[in-house]
Amino acid sequence: MIDRRDFMKRSALGIAGASLFPMACASGEESAMIPLPPIFQISLAQWSLHKALFAKEMTNLEFPVRARDAFGIGAVEYVNSFMKEESKDPRYVAELKGICDSEGINSVLIMCDGEGRLGDPDDAARQTAVENHYRWVEIAKELGCHSIRVNASSEGDWNTQLGLAADGLRRLTEFGAQAEINVIVENHGGISSNGKWLSEVMRTVNHPRCGTLPDFGNFNMGEEMGVYDMYMGIEELMPFAKGVSAKSHNFDEDGNERDKDYMRILRSVLTAGYRGYIGVEYEGSEVSEAEGITLTKTLLERCRTTLTPEFA
Repeated sequence: MIDRRDFMKRSALGIAGASLFPMACASGEESAMIPLPPIFQISLAQWSLHKALFAKEMTNLEFPVRARDAFGIGAVEYVNSFMKEESKDPRYVAELKGICDSEGINSVLIMCDGEGRLGDPDDAARQTAVENHYRWVEIAKELGCHSIRVNASSEGDWNTQLGLAADGLRRLTEFGAQAEINVIVENHGGISSNGKWLSEVMRTVNHPRCGTLPDFGNFNMGEEMGVYDMYMGIEELMPFAKGVSAKSHNFDEDGNERDKDYMRILRSVLTAGYRGYIGVEYEGSEVSEAEGITLTKTLLERCRTTLTPEFA
């Protein structure tokens, strides 16, 4: 026969399997229920709404509140393209920070593009690229972000690009470290989409403030090099990860990503010990941006619920 205490413990385990935030049974006669923290949190990458932003249907200042009100996501990842000129005015950055602070929205990181090649073969051009990122470090600091996301663009053979990219990243990371801001690299085309190469870059830089932002979908290295194995690449990049981008494109009728096994990927993410934000980054065309964001978030939540007993 099951006594009262055993019954309460089994009930708690049943709730854990069904709830988004699993419950643990506490000691004591009343067996109080205490919620466990989520094994990862969900943020929204601004690129998920790039069509709306480019079409002027919303502004960068409206993005944080839209993320929360439309999608129930209270943490955001910016793209510098949508505030490149405006952010030159410090009042604009202060306004954005004020919006987030007053609305209780967390700024996670800034994705930085178009600021030059951090692995440029020309030393002067490489240094210029490094310095072009300085203001994004400063903006990230003011907004309360933990990182800026950069690209490891270069040219040449494997070892040449590795050395050049590592040099530029090291220079920028040393500046970022002064502001306690991480410099993280996404697998973002070309040789940077080769997990082995990018992980070797991280080992060469060898700085605690330099890491990776593994993206579930960016493993196309181009026509000459082909497509890198997504699952192997994520496993190679996760030891250095300070952020994760849940790229999505197309979904089946059950709400699963058609071309990416999210459960398998997230198990690799969690096995590596990562417990930070995972950013929704919908980039498909079969459904609207809003629907794609919702589908991706729902899939992440479903995977999180399933994996919690294994990793909590």
